[in-house]
Amino acid sequence: MAYLESIKVFVRVVELGSITSGGRDLRLTPAVASKRIKELEARLGTRLLNRTTRKLVPTEAGRMFYDQARRVISTLEDAEASLAGIASNPRGTLRVTAPLGIGRRLVAPLVPEYCEAFAHVDVRLRLSDRRVDLFEEELDVAFFLGTPRDSNLKQRKVADVPRVLCATPEYLERHGPVSNPRDLMEPAHHCLLLRFPRSPDYFWMLETEDGPRKIVANGRFDADEGDVLLNWALDGKGIANVPRFEVKGALKNGELVEILPETPPLPSVLTCLYPHRKLQDPKVQGFIDFMIPRCRAAMDA
Repeated sequence: MAYLESIKVFVRVVELGSITSGGRDLRLTPAVASKRIKELEARLGTRLLNRTTRKLVPTEAGRMFYDQARRVISTLEDAEASLAGIASNPRGTLRVTAPLGIGRRLVAPLVPEYCEAFAHVDVRLRLSDRRVDLFEEELDVAFFLGTPRDSNLKQRKVADVPRVLCATPEYLERHGPVSNPRDLMEPAHHCLLLRFPRSPDYFWMLETEDGPRKIVANGRFDADEGDVLLNWALDGKGIANVPRFEVKGALKNGELVEILPETPPLPSVLTCLYPHRKLQDPKVQGFIDFMIPRCRAAMDA
């Protein structure tokens, strides 16, 4: 059992790039995780990891061992899932990712409730607005806002997510009103843009009487996290394009004002993505079944 645990630590360290991150993911201190790696190297009689200035990288032997070890762990996880399905008792570790706004406002508040209902499942929640690779990062479920491109993933729709353009009254007083979509392309206005590595060329799609219209929005500020953009908007720095449920309270109390309500942004679609091989895993299916109606109710509240 100790050998298997050491293998699990090694695999997560390789995937996350550091002993601290790999240990944290398995709820181990860096000292314990480091000890497990040393024990594994001693057992195998070879060095598995090299330290660079920024991260740990596997040696040639380490890469070979990782490829085989990952398959072994996946096989064991699938076997465990099969038995759990027979017993109708989901168990194991569930690795979940979500965009920041969706994760903080919808998913995270529901995780404790889920864990109370399914006492044998541990949830590891990772929040990021960057695109993630479910296979590379060994994730079980991803909440995705937009149109998934990976046909190798199964998907279940959670809900349509209406979006809104908004800014503070103070911002509009300083920079002038936005009376038509063309104003968003003028230097007088600052659209707050979500950008991340390998993101597509930035534009906003608005609903008009003549159908969807592509607007190349003008903006001085961009960030790779949606909550940063929302905070900038609340601070009067520009115009945000955000899910309506995230700013419902701010619109109601007047902190933010809706812009161009007659030509709003096209709605997004929130989906749950998961690898095909997780199709029969009861903890994956149970988690998604649990989350979908509760996420819908939270957005409508």
